[in-house]
Amino acid sequence: MEKYVLTKTFLSTILGNLSKSASLDGREYLTDGALDRLVLASGGVARDFLSIFRRLVDVARERKAEKISAEDINVAAGEYEPSKRDEFKRDIYSEEEHPLDSVFQEVRNFCLDTAKTNCFLMNKDARGAPVDSVHELVDLKLLHLIRSRVTVNSKSKGGQIYEAYMLDLSQYAGARKRRGLEIIEFWRKDTNQKLRRISLIFKEKSGLGPN
Repeated sequence: MEKYVLTKTFLSTILGNLSKSASLDGREYLTDGALDRLVLASGGVARDFLSIFRRLVDVARERKAEKISAEDINVAAGEYEPSKRDEFKRDIYSEEEHPLDSVFQEVRNFCLDTAKTNCFLMNKDARGAPVDSVHELVDLKLLHLIRSRVTVNSKSKGGQIYEAYMLDLSQYAGARKRRGLEIIEFWRKDTNQKLRRISLIFKEKSGLGPN
């Protein structure tokens, strides 16, 4: 997701080839902004992109829509969440509660309830088990690295470099859609300042500050 333009081009090509095989033009059945939302929902993973697309076709058909909208993609992404959750549980299977699940819930709660946005920042110099857990969650596609170098608008944090991450869309779309949740469109140049807010820093007390 950090190389968003390349990722979007790649996934668009896949969708375009599928459309051509069905004698369709992909632009005819997607509303403005729907493709970006679909790329966002997939986390840049081709398998998830196609799986969510398959679901959202059914969603659009159920409401008898002429075009697939961003809201359809939200619903399809929400319906896809149980599959991702099952895969997550298989990967971290344990007889007891796994610490990785605890870190994920902490990050999720921070984004949805505290920062009230889909993105968060983590100090690039941070080390330790919680940091390793965040990296594992990226590998499991529940979190996505979107920017490797971010500075914040704060004198107290001057000189510190942060990494920006996005919570997977499945955690706040569909039936879980949160009112008042800000979706930062990080791929747009005019949203750079939104990622530099000090309020997005995941709390140091969580063990994610520098040693």
